[in-house]
Amino acid sequence: MRKAAVHKWALWILLVAWVFIVRCLGGCSADTADEGKVRDLEFTVVGDGEIPEELRNTIEQKKTSPFKLTYSDDQGLYIVTGYGEQESGGYSIVVEELYLTENSIVFDTELRGPESAESAGSEKSYPYIVVKTEVLENPVVFQ
Repeated sequence: MRKAAVHKWALWILLVAWVFIVRCLGGCSADTADEGKVRDLEFTVVGDGEIPEELRNTIEQKKTSPFKLTYSDDQGLYIVTGYGEQESGGYSIVVEELYLTENSIVFDTELRGPESAESAGSEKSYPYIVVKTEVLENPVVFQ
């Protein structure tokens, strides 16, 4: 009888320990948003005429499919997100966040559709955004 009680207590303690561990680890996640955020990065949205030629050529080759890329020169770090072919025009891209963490640069954008059918037009479009920020060696995480 005494052995059975000891086994029940041991199982009870193991169960409580397991629940405690699972609850603690449940707070950890793979989502790095705001994790280790050091600072927001200042940036400029780069117009077509200001994009370095080598980068412009790469964008032209990739624009029909969604893409994400970086390019740097002595002027700055260029971060690019393209959303591929869209059935019409009138799309805009919003930079939700651009910030530095201890280990990376986080770049988050959102594609917004045309506000009305009139502003959309009938020709296909290839929306993309190019932002320029300071030269940093950290890898870019696209969200």
